[in-house]
Order: sequence, then structure tokens, then C-alpha cells
Amino acid sequence: MTAPVADLPSVARACRAVLLAEAPPAKVKTARAVARAWRRGELVHAFDVPMPDRPARPDKPDLLPPNAMPKRGRGGSDKGRIAMLHALAHIEFVAIDLAFDLVGRFGQDFPRAFVDDWIAVGADEAMHFALLDRRLRALGSCYGALPAHAGLWEAAEATAHDALARLAVVPMVLEARGLDVTPATIARFSGAGDAASAAILARIYRDEIRHVRAGTKWFETACEWRRIGPVSEWQRLVAAHFRGAIKPPFNDSARDEAGLSRDYYGGLAAEGYV
Repeated sequence: MTAPVADLPSVARACRAVLLAEAPPAKVKTARAVARAWRRGELVHAFDVPMPDRPARPDKPDLLPPNAMPKRGRGGSDKGRIAMLHALAHIEFVAIDLAFDLVGRFGQDFPRAFVDDWIAVGADEAMHFALLDRRLRALGSCYGALPAHAGLWEAAEATAHDALARLAVVPMVLEARGLDVTPATIARFSGAGDAASAAILARIYRDEIRHVRAGTKWFETACEWRRIGPVSEWQRLVAAHFRGAIKPPFNDSARDEAGLSRDYYGGLAAEGYV
């Protein structure tokens, strides 16, 4: 028997639980449970609690500023491949929180379909992390064995005030960058004879196209609601809130498949954001 709506937990409380889960297995388990509960209608579309400023983090990995990160190499040696997989696992671990924070922080400004999309993204990120951590263990390592980039949550902090800014920077810049670099990474793993790792990265690559598409779709939808041009607004928000570079080479075909046309990023690259 389904519980009365008034007795069901809110989706915001469920998202907050993901953000406050510290240990990687607990975060993955909570993310999957929340996604399952949402699909089954066991969460109320309500936003009655705030999201934490920062998610919980495990004691390991040690988080370092970007300029203090050790060089990873190009993935040909066992050590280099482990370092690359560890870096990717950390990106996916943070991406779990980014997806659920997006729902819990901004979901009240969008229809239920927005929650559908981004909880599904969060479940994907949890699966990606689990696959990478399992592969690291098969190679004799694990997530937390190496230091990791401390700056990934900065994009969330810089855009915590504005859903459009968050969509512009996280899926449409950070995840889109993954579309640019992942094919070459897959090729390096394949060239090193590591078909298992290459297959995981190929799966992540296919999913990330869908994630960027969701970001672009909801960004353009919100711009339409506000009656502003999406391309010029995206460029303004990226210039204001993104510290990094919009730089080639671009995977134009994957970006086009994700709905992110060169009209968006070509202008910034030409203007010196490289």
C-alpha cells in the first residue's frame, strides 16, 4: 500500500541525504536509493530543507589545489592508468553531489521533469563512480589511494545563487569538456591493452552526452521563460562565473548531439578564453 502523500519524505530531504553521505559506498547507495524512490513515487515533489553549503567528504583522498596535483602521465603505464582512473573516479564522485544539489537547490523553480532528468543523472554518476572504483580495485588500488583535485566543488559554490548559472557552468562547460577529451583517453587505454577500462570510459562518454543535453535543454527552457537569448546569456554567465578556459580542441559532433552548438562556445574561444 502506498503511503499518504503527507507521510512521504520530500525530494529535497532525499537529496540532502545524498550530499551528507560521507563514505563513498554510502553516497552511492543513498543516490541509488533516492533515484529508485523517486521513480516509484515514494518522494514528494517538495523543497522544504536547504542544501548544505558543502557536501560531506571522506578522509581520503587528500584534496589538493590544482597547482599542487602530481603529474598523471598519459595512461600508458600501469601507474599512469591508475592515476587517470583515480582522477576520473573523483570527478564522478563530486558529480553525484552536483546532480543532487541541482535538484534540491533549484528543483522548486522547474517542473517535475527537471527532477526526473537530474535524479537520473545523479544515479548515472553514482554508477560511473562505482564502475571506476571497482576497476581501480581490480588494478590493485582504490578511490582515496591518491590525492585528488580540491577545486571541483568551486563551480557549485560560484553558482549557488542562480539555476541558470549552475546549468551554464556545470553541464554546459565542465561536462561538455569531458566530451572533448574522453575519446582520446579511451584510445590511450585501448592502445595500452586495457580493454576493460576503455569499455567503462565508453559507457561514461555515452551517458555524458545525455547529461550535457539535459543541461542545454533546461538552460534554453529557462531562458525562454525569462525571454532572454540563450547564447548571449550563456556567454555572459560563463565569463562571470567560470574561472577556467573554454579551449579547443572541441568534439563538435558530440556537442551537437548534446544540443550544444558551436554558437555557444565558439565565440568565447575566439575571444581569448583559451
